[in-house]
Amino acid sequence: MQITTTETSTGQDPALLQNLKPEETALMWHLQTPMENASAMSVILSYKARDPVPGGCSMASDLTVDASVHLQYNLYEATISFAPANVGYARGTVPPLCDFAEEEPTLRLQYDVYQYFLPEADLTEKLLFASLQKMATVDQVEANGVKLCSLGARDKTSVTVSSIPGQGVIYNVIVKDPEMNTSAAYTPAHTYCCSFTDKLDNCYTLKRTSTRIFLVSVGLVGLFICFFGHRYLKTELFFFGFLLVGFVSFVLLTQRSALHYDVILGLAAVLGSVGGSLLVMCWWRSGSVVLCALVAGLLLGLLLSSLIFFTPLANVKVFDDDAVFWVTFSSVALLVPLIFFSCPRPLNILACGFVGSYTVILAIHNFVFTSLAYITLNIVKRALHGNFKAAFTNVPFQTNDYILISVWVVLLVSGIVFQFHREKEQPRFPPHPYKTWKRDQERRQTNVLDPSHHVPPIRDRVKSALTDVKHLFTKQQSAGEQTPLLL
Repeated sequence: MQITTTETSTGQDPALLQNLKPEETALMWHLQTPMENASAMSVILSYKARDPVPGGCSMASDLTVDASVHLQYNLYEATISFAPANVGYARGTVPPLCDFAEEEPTLRLQYDVYQYFLPEADLTEKLLFASLQKMATVDQVEANGVKLCSLGARDKTSVTVSSIPGQGVIYNVIVKDPEMNTSAAYTPAHTYCCSFTDKLDNCYTLKRTSTRIFLVSVGLVGLFICFFGHRYLKTELFFFGFLLVGFVSFVLLTQRSALHYDVILGLAAVLGSVGGSLLVMCWWRSGSVVLCALVAGLLLGLLLSSLIFFTPLANVKVFDDDAVFWVTFSSVALLVPLIFFSCPRPLNILACGFVGSYTVILAIHNFVFTSLAYITLNIVKRALHGNFKAAFTNVPFQTNDYILISVWVVLLVSGIVFQFHREKEQPRFPPHPYKTWKRDQERRQTNVLDPSHHVPPIRDRVKSALTDVKHLFTKQQSAGEQTPLLL
């Protein structure tokens, strides 16, 4: 069957806008897919002569009028772009010019970009079609969507947002004509920021095994730190050093090398372990309370600063400048240890509670999606990807997130209260480790009544143990026939 067409559009969420002639009363569309069985949904909208024409000033498309919202995404961000609109005109008349010169009617048009999150972890086709209908008309978009920004006629018709792989999102644009008091909607576009057809790392298998092992291990140690960190100070310092050095190593290795993700994560874990061990050695040799307060306060400050920029404050235009953002971020992080410098024990316990409980949330994120993970992931994206500074960092807050916020608060409060109660009658910090070891060594050498004074050196003990093991594998020699001695 041969079909004659006047306009064609190919792709995901395509749009066709057809001008009817004065004598026309009907129009026919045809859908062609490369697959035998395919599900599709069409939304038909009518526009009046006073309504603006979405995509009516398309310059980069083969279509005369391109009412589509185009989406491109990567691991860090998703970019929404659309063709400029034209003012409305009646049937059979010539469309107004699109040269955007002074006093042209197209300059009065305004654009509002809207975002709608689908329920978390739901990738079903039925839900997608139902949600697309909620973002089709102007009234539906304004009722269900969240407004990201407004653009003028001279602004660039593209917006960048933070990508959330595996999370369904629908975008749409409303063009408004303030003079005519009319508006019109583009065609909604959706994305999951992942592929459904790839064999590896598709929308159903986003979480890597290496990431699961790493974050679950960190979460288990973090749970221990949340309740017992101050008592087991060496374990806490190793954990904090591991997080600080591991984070910096991961960012630098990702920026400066082309290694595979699993290799980078493994190297970051190794370097983090080295950093944690060096921090414990510094504490053991120096016994400095200032060192503990500085490390704990810095890590707590980094988490609180990330939490501040998780709010809509991050979308303020001034923070698009990298210098302004990182200076502000670092200042907030350094302010925490300076404020609590005179009370190191409360600072250390607060850091244990905040950081430890948040690592538990990161571990849960491997199995149950939560937007709370993006408190730190957005900072990692900003550090790794230069263009991420212009992205809107809006995330969904749904049932899972409210449940996990409650879990976080319970862990945080209970961990802090438990540690304050347990350490109430204890010294503020453990004694100087090196001095304690030195004193014990001197006592063993001078006090003959100390049982440890008579303990052989470690080299002799190791040699004795090896000799005992050797005897276990030595066959006993027969002494021959023996006769008892009678007296």
